[in-house]
Amino acid sequence: MKLYHFWSCPYCTYVREEFSKMGLVEGKDYELVEASRGTIGREEVIRLGGLSQVPFLVDGDTMMYESRGIVDYVKNRKIA
Repeated sequence: MKLYHFWSCPYCTYVREEFSKMGLVEGKDYELVEASRGTIGREEVIRLGGLSQVPFLVDGDTMMYESRGIVDYVKNRKIA
């Protein structure tokens, strides 16, 4: 899984904190990709999803933007 984010984004912070609560480890369970304005990560977000918005999760063919949706998806993925 890749989570596109930037550090001062409150929605990104929410997702990172929820991942931590789930016991997910950066670099092991998911990759953080810097996606602040003007970065290659932001360009990837736009190319893959069509919007200039973060957080943005990519998990195989699944791509999503909304922070609560991302957290719910990952919680359900861990259970399955």
